[in-house]
Amino acid sequence: MDVDPRHYEHIPVKDNDIHNIVLSYLVHNCFKDTVDSFITCTGMKQPTDRLDDMEKRKCIFRHALEGNALKAIELTEQLAGDLLEKDKDLHFDLLSLHFVELVRSRRCTEALEFAQTKLTPFGKVQKYVEKLEDFMALLAYDEPEKSPMFHLLSPEYRQNVADSLNRAILGGLDQANANLPCYTAMERLIQQTVAVRQCLNQEVGKGEHPPFSLKTFLKS
Repeated sequence: MDVDPRHYEHIPVKDNDIHNIVLSYLVHNCFKDTVDSFITCTGMKQPTDRLDDMEKRKCIFRHALEGNALKAIELTEQLAGDLLEKDKDLHFDLLSLHFVELVRSRRCTEALEFAQTKLTPFGKVQKYVEKLEDFMALLAYDEPEKSPMFHLLSPEYRQNVADSLNRAILGGLDQANANLPCYTAMERLIQQTVAVRQCLNQEVGKGEHPPFSLKTFLKS
């Protein structure tokens, strides 16, 4: 069915589809209590195949988010086998997260020793060299939070690493269970919506309107 894009707001959306999108988001982000409440309120069936590993993922995510990277690594290896061995970028991010926490707590000698044994080997690969330089530079400041690399000590950095780890675990589990995508249905819908709206703006708008902005759209 071809629909005029100007009339998309009138296209009906089934409640069940919306419920599945919300449930996908909640399961992905390990909000188990909210999942239970949401299922009770909506009358949906308990998706047991997707909840089996949620508690384990939630524990790993929490440790990474709190900066306890070594524990997150240990639990990840128990749950997802050789994931970190295959994903060197993620392994580096987790190890660097532990390094950052040592710097934050002013355990600089321990941080230096950790870097020499765990991070330095990554320096054999060119793409890690600049990252290593940024992390090591934190040791040169009495107050690393005020250094040019302060963002490495931010909650946002930990959040990004934790999110990447959660997605990677889901990707590993997805090989055995197609119901565990790396991205939520909500994220994929937003990505598709942005791409479509940008395309329509270019083809239909003919430059008469500013480029589509998701941020602006959500405020409208």
